[in-house]
Amino acid sequence: MKSMMRLILSARIAKSALRVALVVGTALNLINQGEHILAGNNISWFHLLLNYFVPYCVASYSAARNQLTRSEDE
Repeated sequence: MKSMMRLILSARIAKSALRVALVVGTALNLINQGEHILAGNNISWFHLLLNYFVPYCVASYSAARNQLTRSEDE
């Protein structure tokens, strides 16, 4: 578990996950709250942040798991 956390927090994986989160999170926010954002209405800030946080977690976990699996195969 320590090696998984070390990988998740590594600069390479964090940077890559951040890029994924920005693209996917923006798409999710436009889908879920787009009409409110464009109209200038109140939005749910919790959901806005969650739409970025979840893809970040998924991308970083997937990258770290992939790296661990590749290391085990060698």
